[in-house]
Amino acid sequence: MPHRVANFLRTSTHNLETQLAAGFKRQKSPPQTPRHSRSASPSYASSINEEAEESGVMTPERHESSSEGHHHHRLSLNGLGQLIRGTKDLHIHQQSNQAATLNLKVESPPLVLYGDASSSTGALFSGSMHMELKEDVPIESFTGTLKIHVTQKRPFNTHCHDCTHQYTELQSWSFLKAPLVLTKGSHYFPFSFLLGGHLPATMDGPLVNIAYEFHAEATPGQGHGPSIKFDKNIDVKRSQPEADVPHHSIRVFPPIDVKSSAHYPQVIHPLGVNTLSLRLDGIAKSNPTCGTVEFWKLKKLSWKLEEKSKVIAPACEKHAPKEETTSEDASPARKGLERTDSRIIGEQTYFKGWKSNYSSADDATVEMEFDWGLSKKLESEMTKSKKHKRYVCDTKCADGTEVTHQLEIEMVVSQEYAPAKKLDMVTQTGVGRIMRMHFNVILTEPAGLGISWDNEAPPIYSMVPASPPAYCGSEESADELDFSNIESLMGGSSPTSPITRSPPSSYAEASA
Repeated sequence: MPHRVANFLRTSTHNLETQLAAGFKRQKSPPQTPRHSRSASPSYASSINEEAEESGVMTPERHESSSEGHHHHRLSLNGLGQLIRGTKDLHIHQQSNQAATLNLKVESPPLVLYGDASSSTGALFSGSMHMELKEDVPIESFTGTLKIHVTQKRPFNTHCHDCTHQYTELQSWSFLKAPLVLTKGSHYFPFSFLLGGHLPATMDGPLVNIAYEFHAEATPGQGHGPSIKFDKNIDVKRSQPEADVPHHSIRVFPPIDVKSSAHYPQVIHPLGVNTLSLRLDGIAKSNPTCGTVEFWKLKKLSWKLEEKSKVIAPACEKHAPKEETTSEDASPARKGLERTDSRIIGEQTYFKGWKSNYSSADDATVEMEFDWGLSKKLESEMTKSKKHKRYVCDTKCADGTEVTHQLEIEMVVSQEYAPAKKLDMVTQTGVGRIMRMHFNVILTEPAGLGISWDNEAPPIYSMVPASPPAYCGSEESADELDFSNIESLMGGSSPTSPITRSPPSSYAEASA
C-alpha cells in the first residue's frame, strides 16, 4: 500500500510539470526588437525563456506572470506600516539634525479683553522668541507676524480657497535689522503688541472660525540648511462684567392677567451654575355670580438656552459680483451673503418641583427656583462630534459677525374651577394656555482675578512724593529727644572713646 501512494504522487507531480512545460512552449515569443537596439542592449527576456524551455523548470518570473491571471493575491499592510514608521523616523531624524530650533515664551498673562468692543482697552501680548543653536550659524533674516485667520464654514463659494479663508495681519516684527552670525547657545528676541479692544475673541462656531496665528521664520545663510519655522495659535478671550444684583423682569400675560416675576443673572459663564427665581401671581379669580373660584394651575415648565449666530460670508475678488447700477437710486451689488444659524446649548423640562398656594383667590401664588445653563448631556454630544466647540461666547464684530444668547421659558397652565366654599372639589374645564418668556443673556468667559492691562501700570513720576513717608508710630520727634544721659547708656564711656573689653579666661566664659 505505501508503494502505491508513492507511485501516485510521483505520477501526479510528473504530469503537472509536463503540462506546465507544454504550456510555456505554446506561449507566444516576445516581439523582436530592431537590429540596432538588439546590438545595443541584450535581450534578457529571450535568454530566460530559452533556459526555461531547455531545463523544463518554471522560473519565478514566469510563475508570477502565469498566476496573475488566475489568482488574486492578498495585499499585506506590513510594508505600508513600515513605510509610515520610516517616514516618521526620518522626520524626527531631520529635526534632531537641525542646527537651530525656535520656541515661543509668552511673558504676559492670558489674553483677555475686559468689557465689550466699545469700552475695552485691549490686552497686552508680550513675550520673546527663543532660538537654540547647536553651532555658529549665520542668519540672514528673522521675522515674526501675528495674523487673524477667519475660516468661513459656509463660504460665498464653496470650492474657492479665498472665499473660505481671510487673513488680516495685525503686527509684524523684524528681530534682526541686518544679517548676523549667531554663536552657539541660546538667544532671546523680545517683542510686544497691544491687541485692540475692538478685535474679536477666538471662536469656533457652526458658521465661522476665528483664530490668532503667530508665525516666525528664521532664514540661515546659504549652505546652512533650510529655513526654520515656528507656528502657534494664540488664545484670546473676552470677559464682560456682571452686575452685583440679579436682573428683575416682570411680564403680564393677557387675557388671563397672570403676572410673572423673574430674578436671574443677565451675565452667565459657561461652567457656572445659574439660578432663576420665578413667581406667578393672579392665577386665581373669584366669580361671585356663580359662587366659584377659577384657578390657572401650572402643569409643565421648560427652559432652553438658544444660541443664535449671524455672519457675512464675503466674496473674493474673483467671485465678487460686478457693480452694475442703472440709476442713482439702485442699491449696489452685495459683496457677501448673510448666513444664520441657531442651536440649543441647554434645556430641561419640569413636571413638578414648584410650590403652589390655592388657599384663597387673593393670595394664590406659584413659586419655583431652578438651575439653568449649558446642559452636560449636550456638552458630551458636542464634544464627541468634534465639529466645533460646544458654545461660543457673545460676540459682535465690525465685519458683521454676531453671536447672541437667549433664555426661553415656557409654561403650560390649565384652567380649573371649584366652589368658593369647597376649594378641594376641583373640576377641570379643558382650557389651557401656553405662556412664553424670552430673556436676553450674555455668555462670557469668567474674569477670574485678572484685571485690564491699563490698571496694572506702575505709578508715573507725578505720583511719587518728594520725600520718603514719615514714621507715624513715633510719638516724639528727633528734636525733642534728650541726649544728656547718652554716656550712661553706653557704659560710662564717651561717645568718642572706644569701648575696651578684656578677653575671656576660659571657654565657659566665652560660651556664656
